[in-house]
Amino acid sequence: MLRRDVMKTAIGAALAAGPARAFAGAAGPWAPPAKGAVRMIENSFIPMPDQVRLACQLWLPANAAERPAPVVLEYIPYRKRDRYRAFDLLWGQALAQYGIAYARLETRGSGDSSGILTDEYLEGEQHDAAVAIAWLASQPWCNGSVGMRGVSWGGFSTLQAAALDPPALKAIMPMSASDMRYTDDAHYIGGAFALTGLKWATSFKVVTAAPPDPLITGAGWKAAWKKRLDATPPIAARWLGHQTNDAYWRQGSVALDWSAIKCPVYVVGGLVDSYGNEIPRLLANLKVPRKGLYGPWQHGYPWPATPGPGLDWAFEEVRWWRHWLMREETGIMAEPMLRAYMPDATAAEVAPGPIPGRWVSEARWPSPGVRMRHFHFGGGALHDAPQPAQIATCAGDTVVGLGKVEWVPFAPTELPSEQSADDARSLVFDSPPLAEDLEMLGAPSLRVRVASDRPVAHLAIRLCEATPAGKSWLVTYGLLNLTHRDGHELPSPLAPGRAYDVEIPLNFGAHRFKAGHRIRAALSESLWPLVWPSPEVATLTLDLAAARLSVPVRARRAAEAAMPLPLAPPMPPDAKGWPAMDITETGGRVRVVETWPLSTDEVKEIGETVSGAGPDVVLSMTAKDPISCEWRAEQTARFQRP
Repeated sequence: MLRRDVMKTAIGAALAAGPARAFAGAAGPWAPPAKGAVRMIENSFIPMPDQVRLACQLWLPANAAERPAPVVLEYIPYRKRDRYRAFDLLWGQALAQYGIAYARLETRGSGDSSGILTDEYLEGEQHDAAVAIAWLASQPWCNGSVGMRGVSWGGFSTLQAAALDPPALKAIMPMSASDMRYTDDAHYIGGAFALTGLKWATSFKVVTAAPPDPLITGAGWKAAWKKRLDATPPIAARWLGHQTNDAYWRQGSVALDWSAIKCPVYVVGGLVDSYGNEIPRLLANLKVPRKGLYGPWQHGYPWPATPGPGLDWAFEEVRWWRHWLMREETGIMAEPMLRAYMPDATAAEVAPGPIPGRWVSEARWPSPGVRMRHFHFGGGALHDAPQPAQIATCAGDTVVGLGKVEWVPFAPTELPSEQSADDARSLVFDSPPLAEDLEMLGAPSLRVRVASDRPVAHLAIRLCEATPAGKSWLVTYGLLNLTHRDGHELPSPLAPGRAYDVEIPLNFGAHRFKAGHRIRAALSESLWPLVWPSPEVATLTLDLAAARLSVPVRARRAAEAAMPLPLAPPMPPDAKGWPAMDITETGGRVRVVETWPLSTDEVKEIGETVSGAGPDVVLSMTAKDPISCEWRAEQTARFQRP
């Protein structure tokens, strides 16, 4: 899902400046070794047992034949020769010049690898990874130690490969990924089908249907391409065929067996991303050496990072890999288990600039320095003490959520907007003005007793910071398809009028609520178009005496552990690459249109032009008529040579 076209400007600047900048100003007793020459191998093939060959690009320290090096693998279905070339070049050069080889491998059926790709995270793909790891470890230029890293798909594949425990895999670094495919990936939110599921299905179609490069595949490239086209499934239909947490989603969800992962783990996520819930789970449940980093950025690397501040991430990667793959004491494991960015504002308030805040740390997770503060509901307010019995009605409104359209924002135009319009159509409960700053670190939760007048309904909560100026800014949120109240495996309809006790987890996050501001809980039946609406307009009845909002509050420290990583220079905003988001209402029908500009790259090294746009979406629904909901998505890609 990583939109690397959004970061083209940053990648070009990084390559022009040279990788040495990643280490400028690095603090501490450890310093990276002197830079060495790098040798790039444009394409190699790794053989699989069934005669399929996986295409691989390699960056090796130039002296690896004399001094074998460890190798770090990134394993994704995204094209290494053209669309992702700039990123691969950045990381390949950054690692190999410091003695760590880098292998960029395409999954079977993608790019220049043979075979067919029909779905995400297949068991066969995971076993291919184990074969590739063994092959890399056996090469004469390798010292036998392999690491694995990646963002998004690459983070998933990293966790899944580690769960197979390949002998040569010594450490991993998953970024912007998840350990639970049903609850924390792009397809479903709280048991409701997500708009991102359709958008990702559209993008995935481009991945599975793209041709191999004739310069690599040779005369048979058209036949290979036709096989891909013929085999490419209507993947959104497949995902809609698995609306519960069944065996389809459990396969590849490493949280079901923490003990399977036996190598050290460094898990990374971002505040503006929606992949962050895995960080506290992995830190709390794994028994191996582990670290976590939670920064301010969107779906991607800690650098280039938007929004900032980003980190000189090559420095940290080299420290991690040299520690675990070369047995070099870099000091990285003597530092806190978790580092998190504590923002003073939401990304939307300051976009497109960097988010103000500071880095905080926890020696371990769960942290004894984070305690739940419980808020009780009553009289349109949040209270520290339980309140008298009170019933509140949440009238059905199908278009609450226009201030939070995108699950994974890739540009400032996709960030949650100011929330007052959605708040006006929700049940709102505000705390008194805070007497002092309150710092949240962790995942809030809502417990509530709720009844519905329809057999299928949702309940959503948005946790916001309400300012004295009357603004409302989204901090985190949660949603539950109430038919999934007893779990996502066996949903059951609601009995109209019957009250149920439910708990709704909100997404993991960090935020400083400022003194004089209020904490706001906004409850609604709908979060459209973030998720597909309930089939009927449902009115919810809430027993407020049984409702409780729990917020993880971090005690402020007199001093924080120093952040050893140098900050990266801010990325200049590039509004030309942002999508246009247009929301209109005509005759009671709401219409959301998002259009991405055409992106064009000249890949001079291979004489190719790559262009494309999307996924563009048109979303519409008539208020109070959820059956009228329509979602449409389109994406284009073009690969050309003179």
